[in-house]
Amino acid sequence: MNDFYWGIDLGGTKVECVVIDRKDDRCVLRERIPSEADQGYRHILHRIKILVDQCAAQIGHDPDAIGFGTPGALDPLTGLMKNCNSTALNGQPLQQDLADLLGVAVTLANDANCLALAETHLGIVRQICPDAEVVFAVIMGTGVGAGIVVHGRLINGLHGIAGEWGHNVIEPDGQPCYCGKRGCLETVISGPGLERAYQALTGEACSLSRVMALAQSGQAEALQVKARLIDYFGRAVAQIINVLDPDVIVIGGGVGNIEDLYDAGREAVMPHLFNPTLHTPIVKPILGDSAGVFGAAMLVK
Repeated sequence: MNDFYWGIDLGGTKVECVVIDRKDDRCVLRERIPSEADQGYRHILHRIKILVDQCAAQIGHDPDAIGFGTPGALDPLTGLMKNCNSTALNGQPLQQDLADLLGVAVTLANDANCLALAETHLGIVRQICPDAEVVFAVIMGTGVGAGIVVHGRLINGLHGIAGEWGHNVIEPDGQPCYCGKRGCLETVISGPGLERAYQALTGEACSLSRVMALAQSGQAEALQVKARLIDYFGRAVAQIINVLDPDVIVIGGGVGNIEDLYDAGREAVMPHLFNPTLHTPIVKPILGDSAGVFGAAMLVK
């Protein structure tokens, strides 16, 4: 084992690498290049190899293992990628191909899992509850997903879907979801889901930030969309607390910037909670866009 651990965040438009000193968790190098994902799977692999070689040359050390944050999940039963919004990765043996190409041990996790690891070990959980046994970290943005960390370690699950909170059906007759079901939580409380709800009420296509601004000014339809978000957020978070009873819940993603989630949203949990009181902190992450790449590195620390 050398003095550094490495993480790579494989995004839709960029590949980012971080190299961290094992002694003090200090970032010694951070680089990114365009992924050029539109040129296909093999080209993405080539771009990753270029970035790793560049970083190794800069620090004078080759990696012995690399953690990768991916826009989907590795199916542990088939070894193939699934549920990737960078669709060129779907059905591909990404972990094996990267290990063969780079000549190192490779560990993969999706972006929500990387958020959970990073905020547990380096971020908000470390600040407010360093002895947390269970952390549930959510990404509410274009999609809805989550990661679960128990005793500092990521929970993947038998099928590699632990934390797929966004694909619990919460509206049985709701909107169709890309996963094939209807009314998944993702179709309701994601950014696009909220924008669709506003358009259904008004006939007007509007960004989420604009909808929330209109709610702030008192527009009835925007207030209705926000109230619907708070209601379903409360129901869905209560289900998680009833099952996992986490020490901390972290809310990341663009929807997580809506301040009402941390007061009215918290209150909306209570009617659906098995416990008569709620002590669980529901908090924002503090690492911003660093969470993905730092969480990837934590996979091989």
